[in-house]
Amino acid sequence: MRTFTYHRASDVADAVAHLTPDASYLAGGTNLVDLMKLGVATPGTLVDINRLGLDGITAHDGLLRIGAAVRNSDLAAHPLVREALPALSQALLAGASGQLRNMATTGGNLLQRTRCRYFTDVTKPCNKHTPGSGCPARDGDHRNLAVLGHSENCVATHPSDLAVALAALDAVVNIDGTGGKRSVALVDLHRLPGDAPERDTVLEHGELITSVDVPLTDVARNSAYRKARDRASYAFAVGSVAAALDVADARVADVRLAFGAVAHKPWRARAAEEALRGRPATRESFLAAADAELAAAVPLRDNGFKVPLIRNLVAATLTRLATR
Repeated sequence: MRTFTYHRASDVADAVAHLTPDASYLAGGTNLVDLMKLGVATPGTLVDINRLGLDGITAHDGLLRIGAAVRNSDLAAHPLVREALPALSQALLAGASGQLRNMATTGGNLLQRTRCRYFTDVTKPCNKHTPGSGCPARDGDHRNLAVLGHSENCVATHPSDLAVALAALDAVVNIDGTGGKRSVALVDLHRLPGDAPERDTVLEHGELITSVDVPLTDVARNSAYRKARDRASYAFAVGSVAAALDVADARVADVRLAFGAVAHKPWRARAAEEALRGRPATRESFLAAADAELAAAVPLRDNGFKVPLIRNLVAATLTRLATR
């Protein structure tokens, strides 16, 4: 690991002021420190943001506000999250291990980098860590990479479980930086790769996520997160679905859907939602809605299995919610 300097920020303004062009924010460090060991991330300065008072969970005006420094384990166990936003708690508990959840933070979880093997190996070409060097994953090892929204320049997937649940639940991310405060819908925080795959999000350098707001809606109370993975625990998703469903008179009154491990960002399934509203709350309707969303999928040589996988996850998750 290369040498670096360390600054413990006293408040948000101090943190933002110290984020020079070669600096990175340090929260739990569960992703950043790994990337530093691999040589993928080489910050000259680490700005510690753990003591900025961003570790609260509060409810106000129909919203749950989650501080960016809230640990994943604390958020998953919070009584209001478990009662009013079960998909959120389930997504957190499906990720990593207990030890990592005790360190990982809300903001850091949203900003974690892809686990594509070409990105994490600096000896390999990769447009994300060396723009213009190419994307060997397209013809190489891409079994767990994107089937939606990818480009010639990148087929990486975003690894966060939490982000998928937040995308389905209409979360909003609050940001502070040298240009002032702003808010961005979670579904707009992450970018598709296009011709600039090195940019994961719409954040400018120095901007800091301070909190996330999640609406406390009736439909969110009947929500779930389901994750398919290669082993029973401590594994990234091969495919995942976050869903919330409201059924009235055996028909879909309202629905929220997002997919994970299929794109460069959490994939909000708008076409599927539109296809479901007002339709009978049956497995046949759920499968048809999934088909409407997945019509845009462009699988690569070895990951076409993700399309029927997500299709069946959608049907299974919504069917279970419909019977509650």
